[in-house]
Amino acid sequence: GAVAGPVAFGCRLCTARRTGAAGRAVLYAPRWDRVCVRHGRWLLDADADQPHEYLDLRCLPEVVAARLRWAGVARRAVRAGAEPERVFALAQAVVARWWEQALQWEREKVWPWRLHRVAGGDAGGDLEWWRIVGRDAVVFPEVVAVADALLDPGMAELVWVDSGAGQPRVLPVDGLFCRRLGERVGREWLGPLVAADHGGPLIAWMGSVIRLRRGAGGPPGYDNDPWWLRREHQSVTMAGQLRVVGKEKKAPGSGTMWRAVVPAEQRMRIGSLLGSAEEQLLQLRGVQSGPTAEVARQLLQGLGRSAGLVEAAWKRTAVAAVNGGVPLEEVARWADMSPGTLRRMLTAGSQEEDG
Repeated sequence: GAVAGPVAFGCRLCTARRTGAAGRAVLYAPRWDRVCVRHGRWLLDADADQPHEYLDLRCLPEVVAARLRWAGVARRAVRAGAEPERVFALAQAVVARWWEQALQWEREKVWPWRLHRVAGGDAGGDLEWWRIVGRDAVVFPEVVAVADALLDPGMAELVWVDSGAGQPRVLPVDGLFCRRLGERVGREWLGPLVAADHGGPLIAWMGSVIRLRRGAGGPPGYDNDPWWLRREHQSVTMAGQLRVVGKEKKAPGSGTMWRAVVPAEQRMRIGSLLGSAEEQLLQLRGVQSGPTAEVARQLLQGLGRSAGLVEAAWKRTAVAAVNGGVPLEEVARWADMSPGTLRRMLTAGSQEEDG
């Protein structure tokens, strides 16, 4: 799999039809080629050490339809001079990030419904496990829709307009691009949530589009390649996620317990704060021309917002560590302050949140 690509289980019904024997088969199959259209099955990774070979898609025709739609998207990518594999990988990374955040989206109804369907009717018995095993199948229609959107020159034009169209400004939370992207994935309410999620693969794609339009990207390379996917943005595979969950369950109290003791909402909030701070600082690099007062105002306001975001992430991380069982004295030493000062800061922060 590391050499030739992802390995999936073959459809046993197709294998029997071709060979006359209903034995197990494995094949090299990229993520977009996991749907057996004939039998309505999603073929799962064969290297994930879990018992299922496929998920039943017969009650999810939109997933099968997305497989047929992908062929057109791939052709569009080729015409645009982009490699379909890279376009798909970027779209999957974008949607996988949404998948992790969607636990906190009260208005998200489609994905939970699909997940219960592929789990045989109810994923509640082991929701975390099913969220790992079912993710790629459940989000596949949105991955294809996002890939299609990112290849659309009209969507790139909206990014350029949101960026100020030559007059650099901070991307707005009600920007045209994010609003339209939410509509294209069937979620009109998603735009502001996407726009506020700095530091992910989507904002990196937008940054590349803006730099190319400004002609400020420098020589060809990853920073001005819209389809470059940073390692930290790559979506974690099923096998990788299952290994993490397995270690956490087998070794309570070990160094792998961050996911187990820190709620997903807290982890997501810390990551979002850090990503937002990073994006604020990246955007400030473009604010270097104009009247002195205006440049100074934008720089100072941006730096102030970044400092506030980093401080918020710092406090939440400290709270998570203490709540997770790390002695306050240890956390204080790592933060280079006295235990008493840290205790007062955390107590004050807790009271502010409660208020």
